Amino acid sequence: MVYRIRFAESAEEHFAQLTARQQAIVLDAVKVQLRYEPLRETKNRKQLRPNPLAPWELRVGSLRVFYEVDALEPDLVNVLAIGIKRGNRLIVAGKEIHI
Repeated sequence: MVYRIRFAESAEEHFAQLTARQQAIVLDAVKVQLRYEPLRETKNRKQLRPNPLAPWELRVGSLRVFYEVDALEPDLVNVLAIGIKRGNRLIVAGKEIHI
């Protein structure tokens, strides 16, 4: 099954704060990694413990894409947040987030 991808309004704001290169990297990774089997754990995708961002994380270098599969539309992946990992800190929208 091919999943549709939708960026939440908050994720679009996070996306806009990235450089053009980072934006291209995120879009490519989302297309490749989340179109098919977004709920399968891989080296770059993992299910997270309960947290305020999202149940799943996609790692792309230092970038992090947080997402969920929509409960009402099971063929839809909602990208909820995009952040940058710096050491052991996660920065989302200019703020440090603890997961």
